Amino acid sequence: MRAPLLSRALVLAAVLAASSSFAAPPKPAPKGDVGAAVTKLKSGDENQIRAGLDDLRILGPAAGAGAGEVSNLLNKGLNDVLTQQAIDTLGDIESPDGSAVLALYASHRNVSLRRAAVKALTRTKGAAAATALRKALGDQDAQVRGVAASGLGGLKAKDAVGDLFTALDHKVVEAAASIGQLCSPEQCEQLAAKIGKLPFDVVTGGLDQVLFRPANDISDDAKIKVLGRIRELGTGEANRYLKDVQSRLPKEASARIKQAVDQAVKATSGGSQ
Repeated sequence: MRAPLLSRALVLAAVLAASSSFAAPPKPAPKGDVGAAVTKLKSGDENQIRAGLDDLRILGPAAGAGAGEVSNLLNKGLNDVLTQQAIDTLGDIESPDGSAVLALYASHRNVSLRRAAVKALTRTKGAAAATALRKALGDQDAQVRGVAASGLGGLKAKDAVGDLFTALDHKVVEAAASIGQLCSPEQCEQLAAKIGKLPFDVVTGGLDQVLFRPANDISDDAKIKVLGRIRELGTGEANRYLKDVQSRLPKEASARIKQAVDQAVKATSGGSQ
């Protein structure tokens, strides 16, 4: 009898182990939680408002329905601490419904609130976010300018490339990477032409984005022109960068790109250090 009992025990253990391995993912937070949080926001009590904002932040994007009430609070005005928390909450919720009020705070006199608003706008996205981030490229604060420049790349705001070039010329170095993410072939070549005029690592921070964009987003011809610009520099710095690109090329890179990189590495191998 012991053998059958042992067998059944082993089978049961295996079933339990398998069921735990394939357990259903945790259920999303019930919508009622958002409603309860919104009720707290409407209470007028600072402690309740703080708790409601915390609840929404925990829910994250699932709390999109609460973005409107958070926006209402920001429009009415809160103390600086709650204002900061409300802005951060909209960023965590990631709903475009929060972008309009965040755009207002992106121009606030308090630099800490401007920084928070611009950071949140990179997550809420939407047309209002892109417009506000373009405006923030000219902010007096370097951190605001940098976050805005980086955010426009993440928002795929291709119509902002001209503004990003202006920002880059005014030493907003974060603009280079976003230009590389968004540029047309002509604009990518314009960025490559800044080699020798701006610090090498700044320009290649943008060109790197160009070289590793998928083929359906930027042509091989455009990438090869960029490689040609770097190759023409002929320095040891260019060679080191090209070797790094060579080591990171994905398997799916075309034969033309691989050949162009290999040739550029060889052509710059004797470059000055």
